[in-house]
Amino acid sequence: MRGGGVLTPAILGISGPALTPQERALFLAHRPRGVILFSRNIETPAQLAALMADLRAALPEGAVLMVDQEGGRVARLKPPHWPALPAVGTLRTPEAAFAHGRALGAMVRDAGFTMTAAPVLDLRVSGASDVIGDRAITGDPETVALLGGEIARGILAEGVTPVMKHIPGHGRALVDSHVALPRVPALSDDDLLPFIRNRHLPWAMTAHVVYDSIDPARPGTLSPIVIREIIRGKIGFTGTLVSDDLAMGALSGTPAERARAALAAGCDVALYCPGDFAGNQAVLEALA
Repeated sequence: MRGGGVLTPAILGISGPALTPQERALFLAHRPRGVILFSRNIETPAQLAALMADLRAALPEGAVLMVDQEGGRVARLKPPHWPALPAVGTLRTPEAAFAHGRALGAMVRDAGFTMTAAPVLDLRVSGASDVIGDRAITGDPETVALLGGEIARGILAEGVTPVMKHIPGHGRALVDSHVALPRVPALSDDDLLPFIRNRHLPWAMTAHVVYDSIDPARPGTLSPIVIREIIRGKIGFTGTLVSDDLAMGALSGTPAERARAALAAGCDVALYCPGDFAGNQAVLEALA
């Protein structure tokens, strides 16, 4: 990674399994906070190692190399080249959760990543959208708090930064925020408890959910009220707050408008995942 200086507060996807000359030039010019990879970027260990070397050469010193890897159905490192990990909804004990975190952390570290978008601390709520489903540990907040914390502890033990999500809670959403904007009448203390118990973790990812009783006009990611009063206030999270993917169907506006709105609301970093060059350029120029 290249030398110091101010980083642009954005983590971006890239288009394919190799860094293009256009992407390399953009990253050298605008110095993003990091890059996130998905299945479209990962084919084999040898290909991924070459891509990671190119990214480290193009990104500034201190930039993160992030992957959206939880286990279960959210896995970008997959068999036959990487082992399959179970969904966290199958975990039952603190020991199993810690072992899951260590296995996850070791896998992503050995692949060259410094950060993974896990653990999920949302509750599993009957009748809600399956976008969370078995990505949640259970519906019991005490268990989610305990086992989610153990997953994070295992990830950290392998030298990888965990990102707890989706703060302040996505479990009650009736629609998938990848597709449309969910509205939740209210959050309960149960929804917040797993985040409160794990508020010491270094990073958290927001939820694209409107909480009508808190801010009926804006989803959490874009709401100064939700971020100030709930995430920073009631939960007490003081670490780095990254948006969920700003390209998701829950939000409207151009990539630049979404990124500016997320930072204006109180997010520290804008996450934009699709890897389209025009969107990446617009986000970086808007936040430079």
